[in-house]
Amino acid sequence: MKSPLKFLAAFFAACFITVAAMAADASPAGTWKWMQPGRGGGPGTERSLILELKDGKLTGKLAAWQMGDNTVPETAIGDASFKAGVVAFTVTMEFNGNKRVSKYEGKLEGDKITGSIEAPGRDGQTAKRDWAATRSK
Repeated sequence: MKSPLKFLAAFFAACFITVAAMAADASPAGTWKWMQPGRGGGPGTERSLILELKDGKLTGKLAAWQMGDNTVPETAIGDASFKAGVVAFTVTMEFNGNKRVSKYEGKLEGDKITGSIEAPGRDGQTAKRDWAATRSK
C-alpha cells in the first residue's frame, strides 16, 4: 500500500517541478508587433517593440514609425517591470514641446502579450485601448 502512495507523491512532485521550470523560462524578451488603429477609422500602423530581460531587469525600445507625413523616432521604454507574467512600462514622447506619457501593461502568455495602453486623449481625458502584441519569430 505504501508503494503506490510513494509513486503518486513522486509523480506530483515531478509535475510541479516541470510546471515551475516552464514558468521560469517564460520571458518577454524578443521583438513584438501589433497594429495600432488609425484615427477616425483611418488605416492602422504596424508597431514594433523590442524587449530585453537581463538579471530580472526589463529594458527595451519602441521602434520608429510613420504617423502621416511625420516619422516618430525610436523611443526607449521607462519604468519597466516584469512580475508574475505581467509586462508593464511607459513610453514618453515629446511633440512640439509637449510630453506625452503612455502606460502599457499586458499579460504574457507564450508568444502573445494581451493588455491595455493608457495615453493622454483629447481635452485632458485619458484614453484606454486594448493592446495585443505577438512575438516575431
